Amino acid sequence: MSTIIPLHHSLFTSEKTTVLQNDEFTVSALTYPSGVQSLTLANSRGFVEVLPFMGQIIWDAEFDGTSLRMKNMFNQPQPASTIVETYGCFAFHSGLLASGCPAPEDTHPLHGEFPCAPMDSAELIIEDHGALTVRSHREYVMGFGHHYQASPSVTVTAASGLLTIGLKVTNLSAYAPMPLQYMCHMNYAFVPGGTMSDNLAADSFQLRRTVPAHVTPTPAWEKINDSILSGEYDANSLVGAEAFDPEIVYFADALDQQVKDAQFTLTHPDGTAFITRFSTDQFPVATRWILHNPDQTVAAFVLPGTSRPEGYLAADAAGTLIHLSPGEERTFEVETGLLSAAEAQTQAKE
Repeated sequence: MSTIIPLHHSLFTSEKTTVLQNDEFTVSALTYPSGVQSLTLANSRGFVEVLPFMGQIIWDAEFDGTSLRMKNMFNQPQPASTIVETYGCFAFHSGLLASGCPAPEDTHPLHGEFPCAPMDSAELIIEDHGALTVRSHREYVMGFGHHYQASPSVTVTAASGLLTIGLKVTNLSAYAPMPLQYMCHMNYAFVPGGTMSDNLAADSFQLRRTVPAHVTPTPAWEKINDSILSGEYDANSLVGAEAFDPEIVYFADALDQQVKDAQFTLTHPDGTAFITRFSTDQFPVATRWILHNPDQTVAAFVLPGTSRPEGYLAADAAGTLIHLSPGEERTFEVETGLLSAAEAQTQAKE
């Protein structure tokens, strides 16, 4: 059994308001001075903060006193039409008609039309088995264009440092197929001295060789790239990654030819670990994005995607662009979050 509570805009005021409180969860609503509305889902270990009416961006996440979110320059979410105008979030949905960094020949914005899109409605779903979900809905329709329904969701469970990020997309067109390109873009905190691991074959991640428009190479950056290619840097370690400015990016392709369920970790020196799991049938491509400078630090140890985040035309040329038939539906699910040192040790033994 589940109970559904519609989330009306009137719930969100300048003073934090408790929407739900029981033995397992506390849910609170708030409108920031910027005007952006926020919903925080808290359990005994921490919280997840969601923007239910703005792309269902996950603005912040913290468990066991450890922030999951990248260091950034924003003290609150800002009204935005593109994600870079409010790039302080923990996670966002990159896509859906196109995704990633557009090439000069592409016509879509950075990371597509969906990351900051206004949501039509949102609801809180309380499950009997100790789970709590916030789900939003967006109908995209464009004259002489595409027509789809998208429902992003975030689920937390009692006494857990993990969350599940979901997305359902349906092509509502009566006759026309629609392109679909999607990445679950999680901006994890940079962990000094951290180590990354996965259940893929060794050297599955390869250094990006292209230079997107937002990256301006420097001699020092070019030297770092050469050092990575020559093996002087351990690609699975953040030791020395404080020099990664501009960003360093790796790609791993065709994951579905290696494993059915992929698992990635970023382990802290104290034994705690960030973890991400997903089905490679849904996400056959993984990206790793690392950046460190005085304004922003991030170690996105895995970004699950349907394709590389190099824009629509690159995905089309690579054969990784999805085409949804009229009425066809796709669902995506990513489990991610924090493991305590004890949980990480148990996980390593399994």
